[in-house]
Amino acid sequence: MLEELPPARRYAEEAGVVLGGMGLPPAAGKILGWLLICDPPSQTSTDLAAALELSKGSVSTSIRLLEQGGLVIRVPQPGRRGVAYQIEPTGLTKPEITNKFRIFRELLDRGVDLIGGPQARTSERLVYLRDFYAFIEREMPLIVQRFEAERRQSGKHPRTGKEARSDG
Repeated sequence: MLEELPPARRYAEEAGVVLGGMGLPPAAGKILGWLLICDPPSQTSTDLAAALELSKGSVSTSIRLLEQGGLVIRVPQPGRRGVAYQIEPTGLTKPEITNKFRIFRELLDRGVDLIGGPQARTSERLVYLRDFYAFIEREMPLIVQRFEAERRQSGKHPRTGKEARSDG
């Protein structure tokens, strides 16, 4: 039962459920949840498999998916073989994310053209999604700028969240 698990493991399990509901495979959601709270913040595949009771294959597949999405990065382990993985906190605020919105919006544009343009009888769903993704593509850089400015004003480094040092 979930309530019998240690709190950190329960959090990872809950992350798997929540992120699974958003389309991420549950194992990837568990790993993402674990990497958000684990100590040390860098974990090997073996560490992840043991902590979350996942197969090495499931960890490998999930890590690959999370790396491709820019949410997890590989980090060296001085004095140890292999690599470890950790959260890339700025993963969702990088320009590559906006590029993904653009690529999907361009696909939707081609779909609109394919069916005969925005006035075509069956264009409503394509045009709606195309317009939404054009909006996200246009607004995402502004949202990130506002977020980082707000973090700077609060005295935190805009990317890391750590207290900003004043060199003065």
